[in-house]
Amino acid sequence: MKCLVTGGAGFIGSHLVDRLFQEGHEVYVVDNLSTGKRENINKNARFLEGDITNFDELQKIFTETKPEYVFHEAAIPRMPVSIEDPVGTSKVNILGTINVLKAAVDAGVKKVIFASSSSVYGDQKTLPLKEDMSPNPMSPYGLQKYTGELNLRLFSSLYGLPTVALRYFNVYGPRADINSDYSLVVGKFLRLNKEMKPLTIFGDGKQSRAFCYVEDVVEANIRAMNSARVGTGEVINIGARIPVSVEQIAEAIGGKKEYLPPRTGDPMHTAADLSRATELLEWEPKVSFQEGLKKTKAWFDRQ
Repeated sequence: MKCLVTGGAGFIGSHLVDRLFQEGHEVYVVDNLSTGKRENINKNARFLEGDITNFDELQKIFTETKPEYVFHEAAIPRMPVSIEDPVGTSKVNILGTINVLKAAVDAGVKKVIFASSSSVYGDQKTLPLKEDMSPNPMSPYGLQKYTGELNLRLFSSLYGLPTVALRYFNVYGPRADINSDYSLVVGKFLRLNKEMKPLTIFGDGKQSRAFCYVEDVVEANIRAMNSARVGTGEVINIGARIPVSVEQIAEAIGGKKEYLPPRTGDPMHTAADLSRATELLEWEPKVSFQEGLKKTKAWFDRQ
């Protein structure tokens, strides 16, 4: 199949590109390299430097490549960034997604698989988090991803474009950004530990997340592409049933700890209900957090 991956030079996108090649597909990567890295791009992929906020540019790429399946991974991630810049992040995460969907309609794409986020849930009174819960985003980023999900359903019903949204829960693994102040906690702790600096914990460290290893997330995307049971804008949790606390991660990595005031926009706990993923995709995570952390640390030590 011809597959196009937006954000294919990024953390999750580049792993997805690698897997698509292993499956024997022809792959195109669209990325503006704002956060993605050229060295992440599989040498077999055709790299098309482009910006999803530029519809004319994007439409030209879709017309020329004629992709059958589109994996929309491109975004400005992280809640703190969206709080600091709600306008700029909305342009990419909302308008950019609409541009991808419209270009996909015009190009006759068979299915769009969208990277959504558990940030859509915000704080909920009960766990685990289920897809039919009322969204309660606590940051522009969560709202932007929820808007993307709504647009997927709209484009499916209005234009007949098959779509599916995967709600990622705190993905970690090799190639994750470790140098930003907004890096996910695993990468950030590994970097701070290597620099012999204290591990900075926002709040008391009891907040927990349903961490999911990147290989498991890629597997979910492949199953969403191949499944005939999804395509009308379904929303599916992709995470772990058993959460891990920030304090537990700090203990596993080791070193001194420094506690800072809680961050705005962060829910206290997440845990994923995987009933829908099991039913529609026959998917559940295979890599334990302990095993995933070991693999991530081994990659980090080689950098």
